[in-house]
Amino acid sequence: MDYPRTRRQDITEALHGRTVADPYRWLEDAAEAEVEAWSSEQDGVVGYFLGALAGRGALRTRLRELVPDVTGPPVVAGGRRFWVHRDADQDHAVLRVADDAGSRVSGGGRVLVDPDELSADRTTTLDGWSPSLEGDRVAYLLSEGGDEESCMWIVDSASGERVDGPIDRLRYSPLAWLRGGEELLYVRLQRGDQVPSGEEGLHRRLWLHRVGANPDDDVLLFGEGLEPTSYLGVDVSPDGRWAAVIVSLGTAPRNDLYVAALVDGRPVDGWSPVAVGLDAQTWPHLDHRGRLWLLTDLGAPRRRLCVTDPTAPEPSGWREVIAEDPGGAVLEDFGLVGEELVVLRSRHALSEMSVHRRSTGEWLRWVTLPGAGSADLTTRRDEGGPAWVGYTDYATPYCVLAHDPIAGSLSPAWVQAGEEVRGSAAIGFRPRRDNAPFHSQQLICRSPDGTEVRITVVSPVAEPDRPRPTVLYGYGGFGVSMTPSYSSSVLAWVEAGGVWAVANLRGGSEEGEDWHRAGMRDRKVRVFEDFEASADHLVAQGWTSRALLGIMGGSNGGLLVGAALTRDPQRYRAVVCSAPLLDMVRYERFGLGATWSDEYGRADDPTELGWLLSYSPYHRVRDGACYPAVLFTVFDGDTRVDPFHARKLAAALQHSTSARFDDRPILLRRESDVGHGARGVGRAVSLAADQLAFLGSQLGLALPGGHFAESSREG
Repeated sequence: MDYPRTRRQDITEALHGRTVADPYRWLEDAAEAEVEAWSSEQDGVVGYFLGALAGRGALRTRLRELVPDVTGPPVVAGGRRFWVHRDADQDHAVLRVADDAGSRVSGGGRVLVDPDELSADRTTTLDGWSPSLEGDRVAYLLSEGGDEESCMWIVDSASGERVDGPIDRLRYSPLAWLRGGEELLYVRLQRGDQVPSGEEGLHRRLWLHRVGANPDDDVLLFGEGLEPTSYLGVDVSPDGRWAAVIVSLGTAPRNDLYVAALVDGRPVDGWSPVAVGLDAQTWPHLDHRGRLWLLTDLGAPRRRLCVTDPTAPEPSGWREVIAEDPGGAVLEDFGLVGEELVVLRSRHALSEMSVHRRSTGEWLRWVTLPGAGSADLTTRRDEGGPAWVGYTDYATPYCVLAHDPIAGSLSPAWVQAGEEVRGSAAIGFRPRRDNAPFHSQQLICRSPDGTEVRITVVSPVAEPDRPRPTVLYGYGGFGVSMTPSYSSSVLAWVEAGGVWAVANLRGGSEEGEDWHRAGMRDRKVRVFEDFEASADHLVAQGWTSRALLGIMGGSNGGLLVGAALTRDPQRYRAVVCSAPLLDMVRYERFGLGATWSDEYGRADDPTELGWLLSYSPYHRVRDGACYPAVLFTVFDGDTRVDPFHARKLAAALQHSTSARFDDRPILLRRESDVGHGARGVGRAVSLAADQLAFLGSQLGLALPGGHFAESSREG
């Protein structure tokens, strides 16, 4: 078996005085017959390789065994409970409703939306949902084949009958009901014929929709004159008297915030600025008492919480309730429960929770979480109790806990009728792992500039005993934090004797907004240096060796590992690069690339082009280098990151590597009818099985449920 012949073009461009080669530009257009023929040949190559791996089917079975049931936190509205639940053998979560507001009974209820029943191939996904304040209706979003272009439907909660929809072009839309359940606010993209060519996925507007009315007659509330890449968010007060609108320019780490008094769902005096033109992010919450709460990093990179009067919302009138933590914890979320304020922070990517006095912010008590993991917080719109806390870590599937605001304790929120609630000692479901040992700990290494970088190591041993096959995972961008969460892939790898490590790199927000900004734009190289330092630390501490080290990342994390393998091919033995961004000269021209320029820089600026070319993986490939084995995984329905990135780098590496196919293959795995985001469990398991089987074959790990294989690759 060898690689397909791939045509190289003699294409060079002079960009701001730089000569930039692009020999595989023809691979950008998936609709071309030549590109499809080439992709089909790549399908044959990867199919041959993966098909020859022993135990891939057993690994898929084991991964499916490790998939747990999952129940989300309830939303209480009008005396009803709404929640999503997925049994382990289901592909997608089901939206359910029960005609009571209890917090600790999960039995019963009715199905309102079951995505598995909506398409024969199970490629329909539930992208969002919101019940009316009275609980008599639910608006929800569905998309098909991974394209994330949602349609909105509205269903009657009692009968389950659809009463409105579909309304299309609602990609990433919030849903905010007005009191009475007859109208709601939502965000919709403009029609393609109303925007310039190439901007069809941009240009959002905020609309007021009346249930059952023609959406063409909806009332435009906000969005005229904004930059095309703007995203909009909206929050409406429970009494319908106020609305707040967030305007984010692409993924820039700053936003504008406006508030308006509403009459019949319409702003009566226009939109008043709350925080506009500031280099900061501010997120609003309009409470049950007519106050505007603001979670902000204005003057506080690790965030603070303020409250103000929506009639005078400018920063000069904000009253600080929770100050920025001087000890380094990041304020992630808050909830209002009666006279108490529940606060969720993250310290070095691990959650902590406390309760404060609502009126003053005075600290009252800590809330003990089940372990060193990740939590989220859900509270009722009517500000009654309890608060619901979602918790997960690397060995604990997501579970929902009820926080008693009087006792200050946590207990399981979802139990069957008649089952005894035993308090926090009963928290947590541990999956069957055949009694395999399992340890999780944080390490600290130093990047070349002296910055401390944390790495979470999940391993079958508490201390290094010998170099083991190891996967290092990272992301490092867009202020996204890598926090502990349950993963059947991690468990399967550790069961078999391997080590899984996750690096908290600059570019994320594990240490606040300064940590994010330290790894963006002209500072992006620091992210790669942090990753390399993490890899070197794992080797130096004896967890692994160069010959047993693999790296993995997706999306911006795909850029991370693409940059890593082209910066220093000898550092790693194997790479899984999923849905990646790899051609940084042309990334803005495809998918949602135009919305990311504040994170990376623009190729039409001579200085910023220099930043991009300094690490763009496609442009750093060197003829004759011995590259690690690479598995690219791409998805034909991906409307965020175009699969052309992986096609072009795969072709460049196949042409340039000095390694033999049977030693370090360069493979491209593509998948149809699925996209960048949500997918069914069956599809997710199949993808994970192929990725782990590839890594196991290259790093010498017997999967599934196997043991560490003394690898001839060592040394």
